[in-house]
Amino acid sequence: MINTGKLAGRTIFVTGASRGIGKAIALKAAKDGANVVIAAKTATAHPKLPGTIYTAAEEIEKAGGKCLPCVVDVRDEVQVRGAVEEAVKKFGGIDILVNNASAISLTPTDQTDMKRYDLMHQINTRGTFLATKECLPYLKKSNHAHVLNISPPLNMETKWFSNHVAYTMAKYGMSLCVLGHHEEFRPLKIAVNALWPRTAIKTAAMEMLSGGGTHSAYRNPDIMADAAYAVLSQDPAKCTGNFFIDERVLFEAGVKNFDAYACDPNNKDNLMLDFFLNEDQAKPCVGTGSGETGMEQGLAQGPFGKKKEAPSGPVENVEGIFRVIEASLSEDLVSSTKAVFAFNVTGKEEGKWFVDLKNGSGQCGKGEPPTAADATLTMDGKNFFAMFTGKTKPATAYMLGKLKISGNLQKAMKLEKLMGKLKAKM
Repeated sequence: MINTGKLAGRTIFVTGASRGIGKAIALKAAKDGANVVIAAKTATAHPKLPGTIYTAAEEIEKAGGKCLPCVVDVRDEVQVRGAVEEAVKKFGGIDILVNNASAISLTPTDQTDMKRYDLMHQINTRGTFLATKECLPYLKKSNHAHVLNISPPLNMETKWFSNHVAYTMAKYGMSLCVLGHHEEFRPLKIAVNALWPRTAIKTAAMEMLSGGGTHSAYRNPDIMADAAYAVLSQDPAKCTGNFFIDERVLFEAGVKNFDAYACDPNNKDNLMLDFFLNEDQAKPCVGTGSGETGMEQGLAQGPFGKKKEAPSGPVENVEGIFRVIEASLSEDLVSSTKAVFAFNVTGKEEGKWFVDLKNGSGQCGKGEPPTAADATLTMDGKNFFAMFTGKTKPATAYMLGKLKISGNLQKAMKLEKLMGKLKAKM
């Protein structure tokens, strides 16, 4: 996404911009010659997280922008108001607000302490509302006023709540601000939109969630920065109230190849999808080189044909899960999937299993697969059971380190659709 100069001289206030997506957006605006206000907490180097507001400011000025680094905890009304006033004093006003600061904890209710619950709600929802409120008097005076929240589309499906309801509520709070503010501010010609990634993005938060593991299935933050730039360059009177997905924004802006955004170019077709996306939103744009997988197509066609009768009674162990899978195999599923999965189960039910959805009419069972596996999944038996019975999402298990995947990550994560079909039979 080439810079056009449309943000030259504009003042952009970005929360949480000392690293990650926030800093990438700030740098993109700086290349236009924008004035950038970094509002973040990190004033001194963190032992586990790279970058401070001052190192980010140096990068922004080297990129061609002017920068004001401000120590801001978005939970603190006085600090947010003070940073806004400093920005107005230095740059004369505020044209754009990017609400990027966020906290995450993908934990179920019994594992979410209230301190962490409060942190997420105070940063994500309250911080977004507060920053918008404080910037509003100056946005009203701008002839190019935008508010952009880095938050997801409001998909009210139970699967986005059941495994981490505290985080979902806090993150959706940012999206609810878009829902309300875009209509409230419409008469003022202030655009309010949300932007969310189609795939997982390599950030400090993701590194911590994945235990510092491989990033081969992630994209870098530049794709979000380029998408944000495309949105923020629009006429605010004509572009408001949208829940944008990064890849779709760039595709419609003329970008047809997304290979450069992959952290590992060799794995560009096997990227992990982000949360909160329905099937249409999760589909890649034409031209990405990573079209709909066989698993998606097969499951879209209808229920599985059955080879064997499913076991009667509740499924209580790993072996029972594979009996249900075996009863669900069909030639149509095999022809549309074309993948072999190996499972290394540890713990009390230790053993190796496989599901062959590539050959004949399909098969599954104990031991090694008959042909080389496309993806190998390793996890404890309890976590395996929880994942296949719908209590834990594969993406959550992976990011929390409960599930290890080698091979074709995209195909492995698409097993979630198969799990959804099997859940009713368990």
